[in-house]
Amino acid sequence: MSGSDVKKVVMSGGISRRKFLELSGAGLAGVAMLGAAGCGGGDEQGSGGATRITFTFGPDASGGLQSLIDRFNKENKGEIEVNWRETPAASDEYFEQVQSELQSGQSKIDVIGGDVVWPAQFAANGYLLDLSDRFTEALQARHLSGPLEPIKYEGKTYAVPWFTDAGMFYYRKDLLEKSGFSEPPKTWDEMKEMIEKIQSDSGTKYGYVFQGAQDEGGVVDALEHIWNAGGNVLDGDGNEVVVNSPESREGLEVRRSMITGGYSPKASGDYSTQESQAVFTDGNVIFMRNWPFVYGLLSNPDDSKVRPEQVDIAPIPVSEEGAQSFSGLGGWNFLVNATSEDKVDEIWAFIEFMSSPESQKTLAVESTRLPTLKSLYEDDELLEKVPVAARGKEVLQRTRSRPVSPYYSDMSLKMSDSFNAALKGEVSVESGLAKLQEELQNILDQG
Repeated sequence: MSGSDVKKVVMSGGISRRKFLELSGAGLAGVAMLGAAGCGGGDEQGSGGATRITFTFGPDASGGLQSLIDRFNKENKGEIEVNWRETPAASDEYFEQVQSELQSGQSKIDVIGGDVVWPAQFAANGYLLDLSDRFTEALQARHLSGPLEPIKYEGKTYAVPWFTDAGMFYYRKDLLEKSGFSEPPKTWDEMKEMIEKIQSDSGTKYGYVFQGAQDEGGVVDALEHIWNAGGNVLDGDGNEVVVNSPESREGLEVRRSMITGGYSPKASGDYSTQESQAVFTDGNVIFMRNWPFVYGLLSNPDDSKVRPEQVDIAPIPVSEEGAQSFSGLGGWNFLVNATSEDKVDEIWAFIEFMSSPESQKTLAVESTRLPTLKSLYEDDELLEKVPVAARGKEVLQRTRSRPVSPYYSDMSLKMSDSFNAALKGEVSVESGLAKLQEELQNILDQG
């Protein structure tokens, strides 16, 4: 995998975030000033007396993001000047830096390019500006429904969707066709039957690979199994834990059966995004759950032995035919530092520009960042230049957010431990869920 592709993986949220999650709790307060001490930021006034806005986000090797910032600065010369302060590529380091600065109260950041799981936690601590009056319901209606779910906290809006990401079900359509299958499986049982037939016909080494590691990617993968069996983690209000249910047990039992039934490698409990992707692009797998970035690798012979014409994307299978399929939501939003209220008009002008159809299209074409605006999934030019947007269109309309909670970081650590232990058979699914139910409820009660 090339250096730029690694950066795409890192920022998509498909890597290990255990350190990121451990650092996101109250324990980080003791190092708050360390992050602020080395921060850049800028003066209130830029060149020519323009209002300076400091925007923070990770690397974008393709150049699409920088081209948009340059265009905005040119169009607003003398009035607004945006300074992009590039952060570490790794999500854990990025989160640590931003959290430290916000806690210090001395941050020079104005606009944060933030992960979809950040708004509730930052808002609960008073770090973010309420954008409800600006990002109205009419504006929100232009976006896909999934990215809108995690931007609100206690009835207020604290973020604007920028680009999106989702778990996708890849399949080797060439192998399916050779074995007489005209469409991908809709249920896990159908997938298992297909694997047995295709492996018999083609000798393909593995049937299915996924993210089972004890990290954030593993959490999202397990949640998809729970959701697609009809279960959930929290109730509709987010105040009560409901993870210990027959539906959740069914979903995690199916996940475990991938290994015990021989459909997936025995090492799946340690597979992160990169490991599962590498096995698939080497041509050794029929089906795979992974993030959209993988499709971009297929066009480069140095990255993949599998060609784009051999692969297609479908909704993730469900436990029972007719059930709704959901994919875990990834992606990034625009968040505004609460201490930047004095220049909110200029900040909003920047956010409007960056989240416009023209800018989202530019970022999609130049940086393969999938848009959140519904209209762009009808744009023939974009769909031609960004094939994964066309192939994953149906999936992106079926996303579900991880639990929206100011305590998500603590909850995710517990889920990561529980889901991984159950997958590896270190505990039974039933006992693991019972313990997880108690742990998660304690987190909510203490909060």
